[in-house]
Amino acid sequence: MKDLLKHPGRGAASNSVGRFERFTTETVDDGWEQEDDLPPLRTEVRDEIARTLITYNKSPDLPFDRSINPYRGCEHGCVYCFARPTHAYLGLSPGLDFETRLVARSNAADILRRELSARAYKVATLALGTNTDPYQPVEKSRRITRSCLQVLSDFQHPVGIVTKGALIERDLDILAPMARKNLVRVGISLTTLDPDMSRRMEPRAPSPLRRLRMIQKLTDAGVPVRVMTSPIIPGLTDHELEHLLEAGQTAGADAASWIMLRLPREVSALWQEWLQDHEAGRAAKVMARLREMHGGRDYDPRWGHRMRGEGTYAQMVAQRFKAACKRLGLAIKTQPLSCAHFAPPPQPGDQLSLF
Repeated sequence: MKDLLKHPGRGAASNSVGRFERFTTETVDDGWEQEDDLPPLRTEVRDEIARTLITYNKSPDLPFDRSINPYRGCEHGCVYCFARPTHAYLGLSPGLDFETRLVARSNAADILRRELSARAYKVATLALGTNTDPYQPVEKSRRITRSCLQVLSDFQHPVGIVTKGALIERDLDILAPMARKNLVRVGISLTTLDPDMSRRMEPRAPSPLRRLRMIQKLTDAGVPVRVMTSPIIPGLTDHELEHLLEAGQTAGADAASWIMLRLPREVSALWQEWLQDHEAGRAAKVMARLREMHGGRDYDPRWGHRMRGEGTYAQMVAQRFKAACKRLGLAIKTQPLSCAHFAPPPQPGDQLSLF
């Protein structure tokens, strides 16, 4: 708990170096007691000039084959975030660095416009915010996500957005017209309805009640929303599954999805450290359930297994989810987003059409 007091409002309690680094650093007690805590850990943002933006994947676990992420790292600080290990590729820690040392891809909109304008480009739904949240706090001043959305709107390109950030409401002037052409769908992650649990696990993300208001405001504007009960944490939040779905449906969500807690690479150690600091009495049960679903390991990265796990417990959660969705009218398959409207807008210097 001593480290937590030094870094209030942060999810991770430590900052171990990334797995690619040759040397490690460690904080030790030198015997000189200090009365004052260390100063607050401030968020730093540096710019990256991107060469490409759209990332393609062939994962059978994902319903999309391309995505964009305007930022690296995420200030929301969700301790369980599966994206934390990506910070190691930058020579930074998946721990506190991930939520305090951010990278903004400042030319993202220009690169996106160029890539969508390529003659070889074939349109398909593009996912926004699959790795880090496009509406984390830094977006308020940087506006990179908004500029990318404007490009997608100009091209009439379908997009699926995943976020916890209430700042998405700012962009309803772009999203609502896109929704009228079936060009956008939003997924709002709702992990727990307990505001205290949310504050400790997701320290800088909006509260559960605020996220429900986001769902209502988006749906009132005509933007379809999926409530994402992700991640489900066995022994900690799993008992809330039906309540999460009910709350999302009441707020206006017309679809739902779920993913079991994933602990790839450095996330496992960070998560277990958090458990010992915040939920020590339930730590053994949580980890036992997770290992039961992954063949005795903290995590199984195999396609077809990593998102849901396997075994009796995983099957029980899947059955509960299916039954609740059927009862609430959330089991109806959503309409695919439209690719029929896609058209690169005229660029300066283009030859005008005769008709």
